[in-house]
Amino acid sequence: MWVLLRSGYPLRILLPLRGAWMGRRGLPRSLAPGPPRRRYRKEALPSLEAPVLPVTTTEIRQYLRARGIPFQDGHSCLRAPSPFVEASKLKDQTGAASSFSLFIDKTTGRFLCMTTLAEGSWEDFQASVEGQGDGAREGVLLSEAPEAEDSEEVRRIWDRAIPLWELPEPEEAQLARMMFGLTRVTDDTLKRFSVRYLRPARKLVFPWFSPGGLGLRGLKLLGPETQGNGVQYVETTIPRPGAYHNLFGLPLISRRDVEVILTSRELDSLALNQSTGLPTLALPRGTACLPPALLPYLEQFRRVVLWLGNDLRSWEAAKLFARKLNPKRCSLVRPGDQQPSPLEALNQGLNLSRILRTALPAWHKSIVSFRQLREEVLGELSNVEQAAGVRWSRFPDLNRLLKGHRKGELTVFTGPTGSGKTTFISEYALDLCTQGVNTLWGSFEISNVRLARVMLTQFAVGRLEEQLDKYDEWADRFEDLPLYFMTFHGQQSIRTVIDTMQHAVYVYDICHVVIDNLQFMMGHEQLSTDRIAAQDYIVGAFRKFATDSSCHVTLVIHPRKEDDDKELQTASIFGSAKASQEADNVLILQDRKLVTGPGKRYLQVSKNRFDGDVGVFPLEFNKSSLTFSIPPKSKARLKKIKDDNGLVAKKPSSGKKGAMPQISETCSNQAHNPNQPDLSKPSR
Repeated sequence: MWVLLRSGYPLRILLPLRGAWMGRRGLPRSLAPGPPRRRYRKEALPSLEAPVLPVTTTEIRQYLRARGIPFQDGHSCLRAPSPFVEASKLKDQTGAASSFSLFIDKTTGRFLCMTTLAEGSWEDFQASVEGQGDGAREGVLLSEAPEAEDSEEVRRIWDRAIPLWELPEPEEAQLARMMFGLTRVTDDTLKRFSVRYLRPARKLVFPWFSPGGLGLRGLKLLGPETQGNGVQYVETTIPRPGAYHNLFGLPLISRRDVEVILTSRELDSLALNQSTGLPTLALPRGTACLPPALLPYLEQFRRVVLWLGNDLRSWEAAKLFARKLNPKRCSLVRPGDQQPSPLEALNQGLNLSRILRTALPAWHKSIVSFRQLREEVLGELSNVEQAAGVRWSRFPDLNRLLKGHRKGELTVFTGPTGSGKTTFISEYALDLCTQGVNTLWGSFEISNVRLARVMLTQFAVGRLEEQLDKYDEWADRFEDLPLYFMTFHGQQSIRTVIDTMQHAVYVYDICHVVIDNLQFMMGHEQLSTDRIAAQDYIVGAFRKFATDSSCHVTLVIHPRKEDDDKELQTASIFGSAKASQEADNVLILQDRKLVTGPGKRYLQVSKNRFDGDVGVFPLEFNKSSLTFSIPPKSKARLKKIKDDNGLVAKKPSSGKKGAMPQISETCSNQAHNPNQPDLSKPSR
């Protein structure tokens, strides 16, 4: 839907566009926050000293039975009496006992008391049950209220925002509605959800009210931002995204509601609620993440319908969230031309209730027929680019070969010692992470501090030690990325690593795991076990994890010891052929040693199970930014001068074989790119 904007904005806007997480940018100067703050930290994954999965559902049930605590089995949580509420207060409006106000996550053991909003780990719950008097609350993490500075900022913005229907000029109100696609959304709907409009910044303001009625806890602002020739909607949250755990529309949910519709945007919730009258909730971070802390608020519903968007990535996210919510009660609205996002459907005059009746159950038996897969196959055929996965922005040549980064695949990456494998793979993963791919790093060779320093330098595209005054600015932006690190270093067992990865997928919705490298897990296996057999077992475990969790795993493996003048092949990967057989993609970082100068690096894609395209492309390392995607400017100019002066290496005679005969074989199914250097010709 195209709308016309005024006051300096571009003339065309495609509505609705998916928001991007941009931190706190875009606020007017009078409302902008103070100096950068670094209070909100992402929760670190459990260290090696603490169990990765502290408790199982069986252990939780056994403990509750042993303590004589009654409990009820829910969809994703167990319900039990709360030790943080006095017995006299555990009465509902009918006078009956309503003591089951504590929710315990079946997977992590974390609990939440709906009455007092107390939350904590399973160990905190045990300490509270076993303690006496004041000790009963020892170690409990009470739900933190917004910090004073954030609370003041939230209140200041909220007070300055006004409802759309109270704008003094009707033309301004109509322009705002057209800008956000709200021409068919009524004032009553906006009033029911307490949506306001911030005139100085031209942003919609969505409130986050505490479920316990403790007042306003945060805000989400949605506004346009110029992107080239168009405009993209940008979301800003206060507090920052990592601490923003709102379910927009939760205060409107009644205790009698048994069905709810989950959307990825607040605007879609408005459209659905107005058209169908059903309870609707919007996830705080769209399709990027469903925090487990929100699962207790969804326990009361016997049916959950996920309508997250109109593209293939929304469909994949809906299936992933359904696993967390219990697939047996979930239904999914499949994207399609006649089933767009709810707001688009409302603006097109479609019947949203009829679309909801076409929702498919998320749970099915182990065996399916083509009839059940027919629409999914059509979805991949009609959305070829989305089916190919997330494309790299820094490595366009990699997009031409692999087409994109897809969930559920296993990528094996190798290269000579000292060639820069860790540096390249960190930029490779950072590129995807900046585009919203939730990433978990497992670095066993170098410390997390050093790895984070390298990635921050690549993110800033420059050495920050030379400009420390900009460190806070870049660090704040880097902190908002969905990036997490394992706290392991040195040799680790495969079981511990897999458990950590499963925990991260559940809690943080991780879509990409990087393991650097496989050899550091082989030392923990039994000494009597054959090293080749141990490696095959580890590779098989990662293959199974990637498939079962729908998570991409990038596994770094050292090559065999070979002569420096020989290039690596797929057979050069250490161990048996199982690694290359199980892998969907095999990437080789080649470091070609020259007699007259330093080695020339290039990346070779030797296996691509998605569509079979393989090939190579050159890489040039930029030492100042620690990147392979941004070549040094001085060297690029020097090459241009040589080309202009004709100082180019002569072509070898037709009878002389090139130094890289295998390149022509691997590129046999690709069209030749005249702009790409011919790597099959030896340098002189």
